[in-house]
Amino acid sequence: MDADERDIYNYLKSVPNQFISAKEISRRASGKRRYREEPGWAIPVLARMVEKSLIESDSTNHYRVVTNGKSGRPKKWISPHIRRILEKSGKDFQHVIRLSDDDDDILFDERMKKLEEEEKKEREKGKGK
Repeated sequence: MDADERDIYNYLKSVPNQFISAKEISRRASGKRRYREEPGWAIPVLARMVEKSLIESDSTNHYRVVTNGKSGRPKKWISPHIRRILEKSGKDFQHVIRLSDDDDDILFDERMKKLEEEEKKEREKGKGK
């Protein structure tokens, strides 16, 4: 993949699942100076990338990155305690994929208990002085 292909690919990756026109790609992928000097610079590069199956185009010659249907990383909560807080709010969060097992919750709870015990011991030491 050459520099132009990389610029286009990185730009299209920043707007996933959205078809973008060749003119817009030319304008935004490599900077305004390049677009002013050569407005159609991306068209042959786009054709080459379509042939290599790096990107796909629709019937109106708009382009996007080829996706395999699911993202590379599974979605999960930032932390288990945030999940619990949001679940207690009563709102529906079905669009977030839950972890299949509660191992992370158990590990988190154990770490929190350990930290609480350490804080409690430190407070007791402070009172004893």
